[in-house]
Amino acid sequence: MMLKELTKAEEEVMQYLWRLEIASVKEIIAVMDEPKPATNTVSTIIRILEQKGFVNHQAKGRGYQYFPLISKEQYQEFSVNKVVKSYFGGSLSKLVSFFAEKEKIDTKELDDILKIIEQNRDKK
Repeated sequence: MMLKELTKAEEEVMQYLWRLEIASVKEIIAVMDEPKPATNTVSTIIRILEQKGFVNHQAKGRGYQYFPLISKEQYQEFSVNKVVKSYFGGSLSKLVSFFAEKEKIDTKELDDILKIIEQNRDKK
């Protein structure tokens, strides 16, 4: 399945649904920060997420419980790949170089990155 990019509002609802795992619109709204959006707003966003293939539902009583079809990890990978392709010409080394120069990554963080790379190199 080809993932689609989410709007800011859609991604926010997905963040809550990933955390809750399964929830009604009211349950999603209950955990959202103030000012809480209108029920109709969240219902509309959930329907859009269903159309995009991110969410499905099951009947519960007179309402529905919604659950993610796409994991947070799947969307993270999609988002990071999109950023790397769009802004760094598909090069992870350019991405790391950007953060090393602009964000002033400290030595400990660079060591952590190198350890992760070494661990993944051993897996291949």
